[in-house]
Amino acid sequence: MTAIQDPHSLTLDLPDEAATKVFAEDVAAALAPGDVVALHGDLGAGKTTFARALIRAVADDPRLEVPSPTFTLVQTYAVGRMPIAHFDLYRLSAPEELGELGLDEAIAGGAALVEWPDRVGNRLPHTRLDIAFVIAGDGRRATVSGAPDAMARFAHSRTIRAFLDRAGWTGAARRHLQGDASTRRYERIRRHDRTAVVMDWPAANAPAVLDPRVIFRARDVRAVVAVGGALRGLGLSAPEIRAADIDAGLLLLEDIGAEPIHHDGVPDRERYETAIDVLALLHAQARPTMLPLPDRGEHALPAFTAEAFAVEVSMFLDWYVPHVTERPATPAARDAFTALWAEIIACLDGKERGWVLLDYHSPNLFWLPDRTGLARLAIIDFQDLMVGPSAYDVASLCQDARVTIPAGLEAALRARYAETRRAADPEFDSEAFAEAYAILSAQRATKILGVFARLADHAGKPGYLRHMPRLREYLERSLAHPAMSRYARWLRENLPP
Repeated sequence: MTAIQDPHSLTLDLPDEAATKVFAEDVAAALAPGDVVALHGDLGAGKTTFARALIRAVADDPRLEVPSPTFTLVQTYAVGRMPIAHFDLYRLSAPEELGELGLDEAIAGGAALVEWPDRVGNRLPHTRLDIAFVIAGDGRRATVSGAPDAMARFAHSRTIRAFLDRAGWTGAARRHLQGDASTRRYERIRRHDRTAVVMDWPAANAPAVLDPRVIFRARDVRAVVAVGGALRGLGLSAPEIRAADIDAGLLLLEDIGAEPIHHDGVPDRERYETAIDVLALLHAQARPTMLPLPDRGEHALPAFTAEAFAVEVSMFLDWYVPHVTERPATPAARDAFTALWAEIIACLDGKERGWVLLDYHSPNLFWLPDRTGLARLAIIDFQDLMVGPSAYDVASLCQDARVTIPAGLEAALRARYAETRRAADPEFDSEAFAEAYAILSAQRATKILGVFARLADHAGKPGYLRHMPRLREYLERSLAHPAMSRYARWLRENLPP
């Protein structure tokens, strides 16, 4: 599939149907809700082949039945990562009928493919992507043009395709993977019986909106390369890097699968015990704060400072308090909260510090049954590794925000961690660890309640509300420690029971 490009359009030679399907997958990978893709060309030019391949790519179903909407005028597909509406306007009587077919409704939460767009004049959104197909010898030629944003996304998708070609994955199928709240995107790719994962993280991407924590987080794939290498160097499982284009922000990663450490939300004790043993290994000795990179550079691990802790708990005031009280926190309550947490965090001074993975819980931990020992646990989303209180990740795991950890299992995991640490170091301070754990588990629950309230109330993701009762229960457990008594009083005085 060769290409000819000018500043405003891109022309691709598609010698066969396979090339057309690859082209469709590249457009599908760039597709976003609200997009309209207008397909131009005579009968037999390749529009239907392209549309069928694109719809199947978005649906992640290569066998999905995709009939031509020649007579129905529109066919909708509510499967995959977003709804798709396929319009065929060849038999449209008048441009005014487009509104009756539901184009506006289709792109309100999904995307639309429109064949024969000339039938409606200029009634399609100006933000659309236009693709014109013509017969060229035994194959087809496609010219892509359109709005700057749509063209930029398609051009970036083509950059990923070129990266895959260079890495030996020519013609690989591309499928969207559920990402996280950051600016990173992921795809699972398949070629014959091989699979891998693409991480797409251009350094120029803007930080996540409304989240003040980004100033303490990693900004590009160099952190992934450095931290992943360090974890694998300890015999732990982090996805191997198969290929990299650091400047483009692209990594081709080992596909570790998706077997979780729980069973339908019920924690698997053996897997959580392995996860706690991994932390005991990480914390058993001092670890370097400068990690090597393949280009002979170094990645410096940032410190988890009191300022970072303050930023995290402030989200509770900014988002959770208004969520439950329907009004902002009073100035007096804010001042008391801020001063109180400054004193609580100061209690961590002198406590053990080490590597902190930050989000060490079930969404980022997977099980590899074919491996042995600690390598059975695979870790992802580790690029934000910091140097901070060792108990932070223990709290993150033992009070898993997405999986309910019964109080008995939490206590058993904590005890296992402390016993393992004492076996390696008789000087391990169990009481200091218990105090740090209480502070950090309360801090995490406080922070995450704020994060989930923001996502539910201001990012259109109400599903996060289902996790709040679990977090409130975790917080109650943590408040039982004497170090948290004054915070327990603040909560009673400022929030409804």
